[in-house]
Amino acid sequence: MGFFDRLKAGLAKTREKLADKIDDLLNNSTKIDDELLEELEETLIISDVGTKTTEKLMEKLRKGIRKTEIKSPQDVKIFLSNQIRELLIEEEGSAVNLTPPHVILMIGVNGAGKTTTIGKLSAYYSERGKKVMVAAADTFRAGAIDQLEVWAQRTGAEIIKHSEGSNPSSVALDAARSAVARNIDVLIVDTAGRLQNKFNLMEELKKINRIIGKGISGAPHEVLLVLDATTGQNALRQAELFSKSADITGIVLTKLDGTAKGGMIIGIKEELNIPVKWIGVGEGLDDLRPFNAKEFADALFGL
Repeated sequence: MGFFDRLKAGLAKTREKLADKIDDLLNNSTKIDDELLEELEETLIISDVGTKTTEKLMEKLRKGIRKTEIKSPQDVKIFLSNQIRELLIEEEGSAVNLTPPHVILMIGVNGAGKTTTIGKLSAYYSERGKKVMVAAADTFRAGAIDQLEVWAQRTGAEIIKHSEGSNPSSVALDAARSAVARNIDVLIVDTAGRLQNKFNLMEELKKINRIIGKGISGAPHEVLLVLDATTGQNALRQAELFSKSADITGIVLTKLDGTAKGGMIIGIKEELNIPVKWIGVGEGLDDLRPFNAKEFADALFGL
């Protein structure tokens, strides 16, 4: 099964909650009236698209109706699909043609799938001929270092680690210097997802961010926030929190195959202006892929 088919299968629950309900509404309507528009708006909101994003989509929909670009209920689905695609499209750079050492700082709460995502990213780059190093800078969570080491062994990546409870910034700096010395192409740095309180966590992230730049000029080149799609609108709140302490360059959305809340991907991009860069739709190493807005919209609407 190709990735698009896995994506389509993974979005089945979200499609049932969002696209199929829209289909039912449109198929049972002979005209576009206020009642239909209200039901569409309600469907978008309860599908975790987000209130602000829903308002924007509905405003564009009403504008399209006034301009007679949308003449029948059957035109609405295509219009919405195109609008969602436009909201999600980001000017894409290559995920492979990177200037080494390219440093990726991974952030996110515990349980979102951060360490697993690092393993899958490591596999993705290794399979494309890149020399990968991972840094175990989550020194607080019991077992985090061991878990990352297993992924490094599995994907052939080098690993920089210190003892549990050691200074995360020291690990990050050690990794940055080692990446230069060993001609590493991609350095992926793990970080803690929880400390004693949110303030400590955010200050630690800021510190790691500064320290990496001392080891490699301009680093980190990417700051990826890992979000669990099953948490719905809570993921949006996490993104808001982390964006206050880190210049997030992209979102990694995991566990899309296990949720009906995949619509939240639309709200995150629109409300926070943070692009989704990677999506995960399964447990396999190859089930994490660069995000493609057209594929997502087509899979979501069953096109």
